[in-house]
Amino acid sequence: MKKTPPLEPSDTALFRSEFTDVKPIKQDKIPPQRLSSKHKSADLAKKLDRLNDVKQRNATFQFSDGFEGHFDSHQPLKYVQPGADSFEVKRLRRGEYPPDLILDLHGLNKEQAKLEIAALIYAAQKQHYHCVCIIHGIGSYVLKKNVPNWLIQHPSVKGFHQAPLEWGGQGAVLVLIDLPQVHSKY
Repeated sequence: MKKTPPLEPSDTALFRSEFTDVKPIKQDKIPPQRLSSKHKSADLAKKLDRLNDVKQRNATFQFSDGFEGHFDSHQPLKYVQPGADSFEVKRLRRGEYPPDLILDLHGLNKEQAKLEIAALIYAAQKQHYHCVCIIHGIGSYVLKKNVPNWLIQHPSVKGFHQAPLEWGGQGAVLVLIDLPQVHSKY
């Protein structure tokens, strides 16, 4: 690295004469306070708690029991969200979409089933799974009647159809999940 040569006295005098009217700027910024490591770890813990709260809220969507969709009892159970492609639900019926996740609700009550369905939809979106299967069974028709009504309420459900026999038939539904669009650089 080269050493810069010293300035001539005439250059120094010229520089000083050019900047005689210049006044220093007042400091109007507040310097950041240095936090101790104790404060840093406490702030990090608070941020993690807030993040976990957001994740928990996303995984526990609130379904209403008061809503009832109108389904033809003589037809297979199906639903297409307004604006969604009905051909996608037709492909569900044909069994062209194998489910990526399967949720079995046997032995759960209504409240437990709601929580599990919300968590399933959240997990499917997080893992970018397009199709899931919910096995509600037939039993006393409590879950069979309520599961479609709950699914209609969730904004991430594009549609659903009664599952083909290999995935549960009348005791299950295949659900299409609306995945967020991934932006690409290309």
